[in-house]
Amino acid sequence: MTVLVSGSSGLIGTALLGALAAEGREVVRLVRPGSGAGTGPRTGATVTWDPGRRTLDREALRAAGPYEAVVHLAGTGVGDKRWSPARKAEILHSRTDSTGLLVSALLACTPPPPVLVSASAIGYYGDRGDEVLDEGAGRGAGFLADVVEAWEGATAPASEAGIRVVLLRTGLVLSPAGGVLGRLLPLFKWGIGGRIGPGTQYQSWIALDDEVAVIGRALADDALRGPVNAVAPTPVTNAELTTALSRALHRPAVLPVPSAALRLGLGRQMADEMLLASQRVSPAVLQAVDFPFRHTELDEALASLLG
Repeated sequence: MTVLVSGSSGLIGTALLGALAAEGREVVRLVRPGSGAGTGPRTGATVTWDPGRRTLDREALRAAGPYEAVVHLAGTGVGDKRWSPARKAEILHSRTDSTGLLVSALLACTPPPPVLVSASAIGYYGDRGDEVLDEGAGRGAGFLADVVEAWEGATAPASEAGIRVVLLRTGLVLSPAGGVLGRLLPLFKWGIGGRIGPGTQYQSWIALDDEVAVIGRALADDALRGPVNAVAPTPVTNAELTTALSRALHRPAVLPVPSAALRLGLGRQMADEMLLASQRVSPAVLQAVDFPFRHTELDEALASLLG
């Protein structure tokens, strides 16, 4: 199987490449000009694209195919910088422009790939308190919900053309190599971690190896299409996450971060949607197909991830 992958240098993409290589699959990666992503051992073939300029080397794309599957993970980091109007526009367009460009190029391939697994996010659901949110829940309010709706909508031409599209609405991906856990570890190791805001907000999580396994299942299982919540079946509150991480590291977690401080430092909208929003998300679609989660309980997942 030849798999085309975008966003291959990120946390999920890097782990996915390793898993695909271990399965003996050939990988072709979409890389930006001058990114250096095409260097190094065992990199496989690369195709150059620049979503910001809406360019993609379609001749190279066709030459490297045909593709049995495509995994689209590219997008500017949501939490990397404060949300200025320019940054919010960048977050949105990095997703919609790249998705639209990729889908257009895939439809021009002969034959087009049968399946596209496209990254998405549980930000679609907004701040919903204690409500249990499966894939049938409607969209919430806010900037992130707007982004996800537009992001997923950009895949519509692929679905209309008969490509099986899977929209992975991913929660907090846990790995010591990066993401939210990578940022929290130094604080907690120094004993200066603590709950965020009230601590009552639900945070839906998934271990990195389960995230990669979900992508693999989505590539192979024709029963999966449309939105799929890529989260473990046991969401936790922020206070529970704080306690579990403190317990795993044998360090105290006694320095909470007040909501007011977060809003002052990050801006109200970013703080409220990224850190204070409550999203109690259920992986109902994955459970319906008996997906075998490796990590269903947070304590066990942290013990495994942190050794």
